[in-house]
Amino acid sequence: MPVLKGISSVMTPELLKVLAEMGHSDQIVIADANFPAASIASHCPAGLIRLDGHDIPRILHGICKLLPLDQYVECPAQVMAKMECDKDMEIPIIDEYIKIMSEAEGKEVKVEYVERFEFYERAKKCYAVIATGETSQYANIILQKGVIKNPEY
Repeated sequence: MPVLKGISSVMTPELLKVLAEMGHSDQIVIADANFPAASIASHCPAGLIRLDGHDIPRILHGICKLLPLDQYVECPAQVMAKMECDKDMEIPIIDEYIKIMSEAEGKEVKVEYVERFEFYERAKKCYAVIATGETSQYANIILQKGVIKNPEY
């Protein structure tokens, strides 16, 4: 846990390093506790980051304070679509994600719903996977990094 001004305690040195290494259009998965994080992360350049004791909204809030989302695509975030057998299940956490991302970006952020097995394939192409303790179903999210157009120094 870094002790830095303005940096959430959920932002570990390893996670900060990975976010800094990512370039425009690189993607990162924030995975719920049921996601096959270790096996998917074995395909990712930066591998697996373990934040098992934290929930995704807290992690997402910390990341979105630092990581710009890609403004050059319609949906800079992707979430896992529900399976047919779960079509009537409520997934309120996605609305929470949209609120967190939209507040951080200062505008509405759209998410793309991706079929489960396609989501796994996309996750394998991400820069890293963050394993969390999130127990909500269908809580996985992929973020696509944008650019900072006029950095302030």
